[in-house]
Amino acid sequence: MNKIPLETNDGESIIRFRDCFSVRYIQSAALLCRLGYEIEKDYEKTGQISPEYLLRHEVFILNSLLSSVAFLESTINELYADATDEAYYFIDEKKETLLRAIREQWENEKNFDRAPMITKYKKILDIAGKIQADEHNPDFSDVRNLIEIRNYLMHYRREWVVVQKGPGARKSEETQAEKFEKMLTNKFLENPLAQKNQQFFPDKCLGHGCAEWAVCTSIRFADEFFKNLELPAPYDGIKNELVTK
Repeated sequence: MNKIPLETNDGESIIRFRDCFSVRYIQSAALLCRLGYEIEKDYEKTGQISPEYLLRHEVFILNSLLSSVAFLESTINELYADATDEAYYFIDEKKETLLRAIREQWENEKNFDRAPMITKYKKILDIAGKIQADEHNPDFSDVRNLIEIRNYLMHYRREWVVVQKGPGARKSEETQAEKFEKMLTNKFLENPLAQKNQQFFPDKCLGHGCAEWAVCTSIRFADEFFKNLELPAPYDGIKNELVTK
């Protein structure tokens, strides 16, 4: 949270505060991930779970995933806000120059604030003259996959899923669920609460393994971004709290 002194026209000083929701989002994502893990561990011991705790597990996992992406969105938008308001104060002139360049470029480029999230990150790296991540890099592709899942969940449209095909059945168009299964199989451990006859997405996919993958993927991506910019990450002070089990 930024704390900035300000002197008014009449000579009186005030203190302004500005929150940092990116930190709240990643803390939420990690906490929800841990809560989902606890339910899975209890089920492992007893082999039983009530409808109430099955619902809790679903809530924890879904919202951990959503918060992981919200963290990435907030992070890049907060960086812009700090650059625009000159809220970063570094002894290092190089860092000051970078933030000014970000502000000028962003303000002069039409609709840049409405660009896709990944585009914003890549553009900032471009402004800083840094080498962008290779899109074939596993961390980069994982972030794209994570965002795609979040977008699907946030803008969900119901679709038919074929669970059994009879002889001579025509090949149907690939569903989003089938795409996710190809994309995510072997990325993480499946949800142990799912039944064997349930489909991969969402039932077997959305467990602690997926939530942990989402949290770790988003942190790795942000870590690399701030490392490339040579700027401190806003969540540096709480990284030791972001455990997933």
